[in-house]
Amino acid sequence: MPVMKFGGSSLRDAESIQRVCSIIESRRNDRTLVVVSALGDTTDRLAEAAEASERRGFELLEQLRARTHALIRQVIPLRAVPASLKVLNARFEEARADLRAVVANETGRPRAAALDRLLGCGERISSQVVAGALSGRGLRPVHLDARQLVVTEARHGGANAVFDATRKRFQELAVPHLDEGRLLLTEGFIAATERGAGTTLGRGGSDYTATLAGASIDADEVQIWTDVDGVMTADPSLVDSARSLPELSLREASELAYFGGRVLHPSTMLPAIQRGVPIRVLNSRRPAGEGTLIVPDRPAAENVVKSVVYKENITLIDIHSTRMLMAHGFLAKIFEVFSRHETAVDMVSTSEVSVSITVDRVDKLSLILAELAEFAEVETASGKAIVCVVGEGIRFTLGIAAKVFDALDGIRIRMISLGASRVNVGFVVDGDDLETAVRRIHAAFFERP
Repeated sequence: MPVMKFGGSSLRDAESIQRVCSIIESRRNDRTLVVVSALGDTTDRLAEAAEASERRGFELLEQLRARTHALIRQVIPLRAVPASLKVLNARFEEARADLRAVVANETGRPRAAALDRLLGCGERISSQVVAGALSGRGLRPVHLDARQLVVTEARHGGANAVFDATRKRFQELAVPHLDEGRLLLTEGFIAATERGAGTTLGRGGSDYTATLAGASIDADEVQIWTDVDGVMTADPSLVDSARSLPELSLREASELAYFGGRVLHPSTMLPAIQRGVPIRVLNSRRPAGEGTLIVPDRPAAENVVKSVVYKENITLIDIHSTRMLMAHGFLAKIFEVFSRHETAVDMVSTSEVSVSITVDRVDKLSLILAELAEFAEVETASGKAIVCVVGEGIRFTLGIAAKVFDALDGIRIRMISLGASRVNVGFVVDGDDLETAVRRIHAAFFERP
């Protein structure tokens, strides 16, 4: 019983949608659930509309409407086009109302709720288009609104799922259809609270929906269909010789996701880790490929290092206080500040009186720095990048760190994290040195003479 999730890159035009329908048709069995993201860059355009002037925002919506009208006429049988356009127009009228509410409430909870509804419109439109295209092939999918299936906390702008409640909904609403052999279709990204208020799972949340669904219905496998051949040894846009990995452990995949892997969202891993559901990353443009299988535990392999990943636009914060020499509570005091401002820390390096920290969110940085300055000297440096070498057992394998830093000869390293995780070695470099660092490390571990 597979869960098949298709991202926006797999649904960006008529040809892509027809290809997705062919994949579903050829791979489905009697118990298949499909999760779809918004079409192409729809979510980006909706987010742009929310930040633009009211006039420009409505222009962007009309452009999206026209583009989707044209798409429907290409992928849905002619007889079904009028009904599909009627549903589509209703969705866009809702989007107009939500955009108006976003503009009217510049700050606060009402705006956040309206923004969730607006951004979630992309998935609701996508599910209608894909359902129509599948019906045109005689597959007749049953559409279940994800807001009835995925339960989250009462928070807008990236809520956490409540797993037990979500599993109960899937068992009650989805499993009976699956038991009858029906093809199920639902949306990624969108969800609702226990009381039915619409929420979202945050950007990249469609992967999260897929693994929540897989864990909730005890799927055999969750398939994440994207536009690359599985998880790669490096970003192929930087390294031409990057290749796909046949298998990863969940621990390795989680580290890759968190530290900039271009395939999976970090939250994707959580339900799979908890329920032991394997995940397979596949390429919708090359469906015959095996992709990458992510399993709870992977046997030891000859090549310890699996991939080189990175995060850009990192800010490095150096915190120094001689007053804290031999004093307890310094770290607790620092992290209390970050916690109060809901800002996650990526990497940490400490000494007796100094702490270096990296963050990728800077929207509350000025507030954080003001509080830190009350008890320490603080310096910041933006435009940095984190590079991580990931592989199960790195911490216990001789020579890995030496090989990494040998490859970085001549590149200034601003911070090092080694030993905090048994599956990665991480370091911070200037953004201008990022490409060189990634290419050199990849060559050291994957490009043998």
